[in-house]
Amino acid sequence: MKLRPHCQSSFLSLLLSFVSWCTLTIQGSTLGQRDFIQLTSEQILALATATDPVANVDTNNPASHLSKILIPRTVGSENITLVREYIVSTLKVLDWHVEEDTFTDNTPYGSRSFTNIIATKDPTASRRVILSAHYDSKFFPNYPDNQFVGATDSAAPCAMMLDLAETLNPLLDQRKQRFEDGYDDGDDEDEDVADTTLQLVFFDGEEAFKDWTDADSVYGARHLASKWSTTYIAPNSKRRLIGHASLTELSTIEHIILLDLLGAPNPTIRSYFIDTAWLFDAMISAETRLKDAGALDQAETSTNFRSFFLPRTGSGNQYDYGYIGDDHVPFLQKGVNILHIIAYPFPRVWHTLGDDASALDVLTMRRWNMILRVFMSEYLNLRPEMSQPPPKHDHLQRSASELPSDLVIEIG
Repeated sequence: MKLRPHCQSSFLSLLLSFVSWCTLTIQGSTLGQRDFIQLTSEQILALATATDPVANVDTNNPASHLSKILIPRTVGSENITLVREYIVSTLKVLDWHVEEDTFTDNTPYGSRSFTNIIATKDPTASRRVILSAHYDSKFFPNYPDNQFVGATDSAAPCAMMLDLAETLNPLLDQRKQRFEDGYDDGDDEDEDVADTTLQLVFFDGEEAFKDWTDADSVYGARHLASKWSTTYIAPNSKRRLIGHASLTELSTIEHIILLDLLGAPNPTIRSYFIDTAWLFDAMISAETRLKDAGALDQAETSTNFRSFFLPRTGSGNQYDYGYIGDDHVPFLQKGVNILHIIAYPFPRVWHTLGDDASALDVLTMRRWNMILRVFMSEYLNLRPEMSQPPPKHDHLQRSASELPSDLVIEIG
């Protein structure tokens, strides 16, 4: 990641917004800003307890999502293959459509192979909102630095995404079934929202191999933004896009929400873009209502409660704080609306060996899991009261004693 000066990025944001408006190639198919139907306190509590919000980010459990990801996983290594296979298999068990987007690119160390993971709950939906993070860890050439595991950067965000997929899966299945069965709630906007699916993107190659430059960074995001901008949607492949022969994959993205550097205690999250300020506010609202519903741990609310988010108004704050170079930038440059959820200042352990399990705070990760559950449920107009307990998948529930004795994870 690289911090961009405020003045430079403010001008760029305005320019990109103008270009996007003029070309009418991206945002014409999106629903735009709207009022979410807020969940009741009972629904919020149901989401908070639908699955254990700690289990998937518990580093003391070797079978948790986070433990499976929290290893050195540099581009092209055997370890990143193990992590990729774990992410892919976890989502396929949940019946998500998974694409492995493999390509090669030149790096300061020669040509390397990269693979983005793209998981879509309902590929036939006309639009999608993307939740994303990078799953590679930063490359260091020498020991001991090459043991870097990137707990906040970004193993924990990836585990949070898998937790969200597992928790919302029954709700997403039910909503799709209702849509296909033709249930009419008497609201055209509800029907429009129901045709927006959730897509998870795990980017490869976010980290620079040497020094962060436009050429040595965000390899996977640059490739995917370019690919989607020139990939046209096949006729009749989407439910409500029949006859639209000129739409690209990029044009059906409503928003990209990018998670990075999360999991350490006391993060400060800012709003970077005017066009997604309303989404930022909705995420703040989700956190506030979790607290009011009593869903947060007592240890978080027994003393002075501190929000993760910096309000956009008051004390000299403003809409646009500039931006931080990250996987969203290639999409931003093509006019896609971005909500960047990144801790700034960065965690003090950033790009050091200290960014390991000890840098993570379990209550912080628990709160992030619940914020994402409420926020994405309201974005997609899901209905927790209709959910059934999610199925237990054996490969997600095995204890350490049940793991294969020949499972060896390469370190380095």
